[in-house]
Amino acid sequence: MSRSWWPAPNSKQRRSTSEWASDVALLDGKVALLTGAGSLVGGAIGQKLVDAGAKVVMAGRNEANGAEVVAPLGDSGVFVRTDITKDDDLDALVATAVDRFGGVDIVVSAAAIFDCGMLETTRENWRRSFDTNVISGAMLIEKAVPHMRERGGGAVVVVGSISGKQSQPNRIVYPTTKSALLGLTRNMSQALAPDNIRVNHITLGWTWSRNIERRYGSRERADLFAAEFQPMGRMVHPGECGDAVVFLSSDRASFITGADLAVDGGYDAIGPEAMGQPFEKVPVLPE
Repeated sequence: MSRSWWPAPNSKQRRSTSEWASDVALLDGKVALLTGAGSLVGGAIGQKLVDAGAKVVMAGRNEANGAEVVAPLGDSGVFVRTDITKDDDLDALVATAVDRFGGVDIVVSAAAIFDCGMLETTRENWRRSFDTNVISGAMLIEKAVPHMRERGGGAVVVVGSISGKQSQPNRIVYPTTKSALLGLTRNMSQALAPDNIRVNHITLGWTWSRNIERRYGSRERADLFAAEFQPMGRMVHPGECGDAVVFLSSDRASFITGADLAVDGGYDAIGPEAMGQPFEKVPVLPE
C-alpha cells in the first residue's frame, strides 16, 4: 500500500526513530471507532492510532478503499462497511468494537461529503450534507458514550476543516456543515465532561487527498496551490492529522476538552492581509 499520507522525503517534519518509538504506547489497550476510513486522511488516522497501540474499527462505504487501508493494520484493525446515516449500521459498528476488542475508548468522526452547493442548493442536498457531516457523527458519539462510561471515560475527536472558520467563495453548503461541527464539539464537551469524556476538534487546512490529487495531479503542484493560503508553504500531510488525533486521544491531552487544534500550516492565523499580497499588488508610495 502506498503511504501517501507520510511526509515527503525532503520534509523537515520527519522524526527520528527514538521520537517515533516514544509514541508507541500512548494508546496501549485503547479501542477506537473511526469513520471516513476510506479516505487518505482516514487511512492515516487509522495507521497512527494502531502505531500508538490502539485497536481500531474503521467505518466507510467503499469496501475496496476500506480493504486497502485496513490491510497493513493486521489484527489491530477491522473494516466495517457502514452507511453512517443509518442507525442500524452505527449500532453494528459499535457492536463490532465491543465484540471484537472489548469496548470503546475513542471515537474519531472524520466522515464527510464535499458539496459545493450555492444558492441553488435543494433542501434534499442540504439535508444530505448535514446528515453525513454533522448528524451522523453526533449519533455515533451518543451510541458510543455508554460503552465509554463503562471504561471510566474516553476521548472524542471531530475532524473539521478551515472551511468551517473562514468564509470561502463558490461554496455554501460544505462550510456551513463544518461550522456546525465546532458548535457540536463545544456543547458536547460540556455535556460529557462529568463522565470524563473529552471532546475536541481538529481544523484541517488544505490537505492532500484523492480529490486534490485528481485536481492537481501531483503533490508538488498541490503544494504550490496551498502555499497561496498556508504560510508554511505546502499541503497538510494526512499523517499530520493522524498525529493530532493520537495526541488528543491520549493522556497527554488529559485536561483538554472543548478545544480546537488547527493543523493548517498557519492558514487561520494569517488574517485579511494574506501573507502581504495586497502590498505586492498595490505598492506603497516611495518616501
